[in-house]
Amino acid sequence: MLHDHSGWIALAAIVIVILLALGVAGWAGMRGGSSGGSHRGRRWRRRPHRNEFRPEGTVSESPTRRAAIIINPTKFDDLAAVKQQISKQSHSLGWSEPLFIETTAQDTGQGQAREALERQVDLVCPLGGDGTVRAVGEVLAGTDTPMGLLPGGTGNLLARNLGLPVDDLDDALRVALTGQNKRVDVGRITIDQSGEHERPEQHIFLVMAGLGFDAAIMADAPEGLKAKVGPAAYVVSGARNLRGPQFRVRMKIDDQEEFSRRARTVVIGNCGKLLGGLVLMPEAEVDDGMLDTIILSPQGVVGWAAVAARIASKKRKGHKRVDHYTSETVRIRADRPQEVQIDGDTLGKARAINAEIVPGALVVRVGSPS
Repeated sequence: MLHDHSGWIALAAIVIVILLALGVAGWAGMRGGSSGGSHRGRRWRRRPHRNEFRPEGTVSESPTRRAAIIINPTKFDDLAAVKQQISKQSHSLGWSEPLFIETTAQDTGQGQAREALERQVDLVCPLGGDGTVRAVGEVLAGTDTPMGLLPGGTGNLLARNLGLPVDDLDDALRVALTGQNKRVDVGRITIDQSGEHERPEQHIFLVMAGLGFDAAIMADAPEGLKAKVGPAAYVVSGARNLRGPQFRVRMKIDDQEEFSRRARTVVIGNCGKLLGGLVLMPEAEVDDGMLDTIILSPQGVVGWAAVAARIASKKRKGHKRVDHYTSETVRIRADRPQEVQIDGDTLGKARAINAEIVPGALVVRVGSPS
């Protein structure tokens, strides 16, 4: 236990770097809860969308083109003003009045996305945190309807990885309404709580999924403290979990021989860029048809400091506490239940997770090449 102020300051600094490196600080305050959906055995089509790769600035084939804006209302103090801003720009770009659908605590985006598809809109734009984006993406994956990314959270991690505007709603909406379509990969993850293949849950992730320390930080942050101090609650939770024990995992990467590691956290990424200029997985790309997996195995606070420094260096290989793998599939089985998170949403504890990449499953609107 640390007793002097300098010790606590050093510990807090390490925790903050680790939280940023794992994306936790960016996800703080963005979570809208688990989507709760399951898509067992779902097959996704890859038929090109009718507007794929159309030039930027080509506003519409029809003056009645319409976008659905799926809004997390908890993100905005003046929701009416935000809607008015979006409506005004939509009209100026030749689109009809948007269909506004608000998320709820019980339905964080999936039901709203299904409603948008039933209404046959031309574009679906989640306006919330990364949890809202993932919930909408889970429904749009495998369809031809494009998703436009609007900045509604503090992280906006998928948009950052695609080089999209994250600080200006007007700029982001302009790209969504006039940009090109780009197919990106999604990760599909099966979560087996018991490890015995009893009622496994299947979800997608667009950014990253994690098993262990990163998910434990999110799950252990006190709700009351989060309401009072926001992301700082995750620093408290991170410090509390920093000295926790390692766990043993058995892993299989594609068809390679299974191996065993001791770890504090295992993160599987569809893309690698996070907040603060940090890159957790330097070679990860959202459209490369591959997953990138990182295993962190620090011992004690000093070990975490070395891991944080290694991540900040962006070097991929050559560190005994930081292992990287690239694959189409990854299977992980822990010796005891560990917390699991996907794109910042915690899903409880599980003994086993399997992940696979689904290439080009989601259409996202991006800007034209410069």
